[in-house]
Amino acid sequence: MRAAQVQEFGGPEVLTPVNLPDPAPGPGEVLIDVAYADTIFVETQIRSGWGRDYFPVTPPYVPGGGVSGAVTALGPDVPGEWLGRRVVSFVAGSYASRAVASTDALTAVPDDLDLLPAAALVHDGVTAAGVLELTAVAPGDRVLILGASGGMGTLLVQLARSRGARVVAAARGPEKQALVRELGAHATIDPTPADWPEQARAALGGAADVVLDGVGGQLGTAAFPLAADGGRFSAHGAPSGGFATLDTGEADRRGIKLFGISDVQFGPADLSRLTTYALGEAAEGRLRPVVGGV
Repeated sequence: MRAAQVQEFGGPEVLTPVNLPDPAPGPGEVLIDVAYADTIFVETQIRSGWGRDYFPVTPPYVPGGGVSGAVTALGPDVPGEWLGRRVVSFVAGSYASRAVASTDALTAVPDDLDLLPAAALVHDGVTAAGVLELTAVAPGDRVLILGASGGMGTLLVQLARSRGARVVAAARGPEKQALVRELGAHATIDPTPADWPEQARAALGGAADVVLDGVGGQLGTAAFPLAADGGRFSAHGAPSGGFATLDTGEADRRGIKLFGISDVQFGPADLSRLTTYALGEAAEGRLRPVVGGV
């Protein structure tokens, strides 16, 4: 099979096309002909050598962790009903034309959903749905979303709006702000100016019941004072190069519940449930993943 392999940590140039033996499904596994590999920003960070405490990989390796495609072969003891099914799955190495996956990691794709948006929901859809569950976003909540125009941010905007929250979306530039407004944000702010927290507070009408930080770094840290007493703050993103630095003592004093990257490392049962939910919302037209490129 054809695959893209990371030969050493670095930029895109370290991705090398290679021919590898076709994988064979073992007991409880299936073989998937890959239609699309889910590619998200954190994969580029891992490829560069960042985050090895969270993602312990060693070159050479095939990157990526999610695919959509059709099941073309079954391992021993796998029910025949999986053969030919359109599925999404978490896999070890998705930048390849074929992948092996455990049946525990498979989710059937609804007939009304194309395999392209299905692939785009493998990671971001699951994490977005899980983050909203963790932070218990409810009708009337004021929700501030950092990195709102990104792959997961655009899903958070839609899902928070569908829960009846007032959504304030932080996105840089008029084009990205127009996108998140189209997806349902009630108000947008550009986090580039130094006074963006004051603009956010005005748009929120005071403070945020929930802050969803998909950016990290100084931006995430600056957003912490915007969380209301008794609110919730999810610091799940680090495309800036690091997670937000939060004062846990102040959070305790103000009754703010903090969530981090470890809180969105879901087990198999939750992964299956959240994936099914995200695919179902997309099939019904209530959730649209924004694909940056193919």
